[in-house]
Amino acid sequence: MSHKLTRLEDLATLAGVSVSTVSRALNDHPAVSARTKQAIWKLAREHEYPFRHYMPAGPIGADATICVVAPTPQGRDGRLSDPFFLELLAGVGEAARERDCDVMVSHFAPTSFDDLAAAMNTSRAEGVIFLGQSSLHQAFNRLTAIDPRFVVWGAELPAQDYCSVGSDNLMGGRRATLHLARLGRKRIVFLGDTEAPEAMQRHRGYLEALASVGLPADEDLIQPAHFEVESAESAVDALFHKGVAFDGLVAASDLIALGAIRALDRNGIRVPQDVSVIGYDDVSFARYATPALSTIAQDAAKAGRLLVSKLLDSAPGGARSERLPTDLIVRESCGA
Repeated sequence: MSHKLTRLEDLATLAGVSVSTVSRALNDHPAVSARTKQAIWKLAREHEYPFRHYMPAGPIGADATICVVAPTPQGRDGRLSDPFFLELLAGVGEAARERDCDVMVSHFAPTSFDDLAAAMNTSRAEGVIFLGQSSLHQAFNRLTAIDPRFVVWGAELPAQDYCSVGSDNLMGGRRATLHLARLGRKRIVFLGDTEAPEAMQRHRGYLEALASVGLPADEDLIQPAHFEVESAESAVDALFHKGVAFDGLVAASDLIALGAIRALDRNGIRVPQDVSVIGYDDVSFARYATPALSTIAQDAAKAGRLLVSKLLDSAPGGARSERLPTDLIVRESCGA
C-alpha cells in the first residue's frame, strides 16, 4: 500500500476496528486500550500512514521526529533534572535541528521489556533515544531482535546486542583517582552509586588506579550516594560519623562533588587544603562553584550528534556502539 493511498479506513480494515477507533488510537485517546493503540501504530508505520498531514502534533515541516525516553531511575538514569542530562538533551536537540528533525521528550518511564516495546510501538517517531539502561540491559537485547530503531545513552556492557553511546567511564575513573594520587593523596574516597552501569565502571577505574600506584582499596572509603546534592552531603556526613579519615575524594558526578564540598565545609574541612575533590561530567556550573570544581569532562554536544546520527543514518541493527574520550579538567578543588 503506497504512502498516498493509506487512509484511516485502510488502517481500520487492517486492524479490524472502526475508523473512529483508529483515529482515537493515533491521537493517544485514553478510551482506547494500550494493546489496540500499539497494534494500530505498528500498522500505521508499516503502511506509511502520513502522520504529519493528518496529525498536528509536531511543528511545521520536520523531516523526522525523534523520541527521547528515560527509564525509571536507577542511579542517575531517568533523572531529567540532572544537569548533565539537560546538557545531553541540548546536544540531541541541536543535532536534530541541524537535520531538520523534531525532538519529543516522553513522559513514559519504562521499567520492563513490555514497557520498552510499548515505547517503540506507540509512537510515530522514526526512532527512540533511551537515556540510560537502568536495569534493562537484557530487555534492550531482546528489543533489538524485534524493533532496532533505538539507541541508548550509557555504558557498553558485556554481551550487548544494541547500540549505545557513552563516555569511557573506566578511563575517567582512573584519571581522576590517579591525579589525586599524584598529588600525594593516600586515602581517597569514591562517592557514588556503584550499581548503576556508568557509575559502576567509574568505580572500577578508581579501583584499578589505586592498585596501579600501590594504594589499598579500603571498603570504608567507598561510600554510596545517589546523584543528588543532598544525598552526597548525607554520605560525607556519614563518613565523619564513622570516623573515617580521608584526604581525597572522587565523585561519580559533579552534583555529588558539589554536595560533598558543602558537607566538608560544614564540618570545617578545607577544599583543597585538607581534602582534594574531583567530580565527573564538567557541567556548566562546575567552573563557577567555590572552589571551582576539578572534573572529568564528557562532551555532551558530541554525544548528542552521535546519538542522532546513529539513529537516523545506520541500517536497522547495524549501528555499532561507541565510547567518547574523557578529559581531566583541573581547577581549584584538587589543589593542582
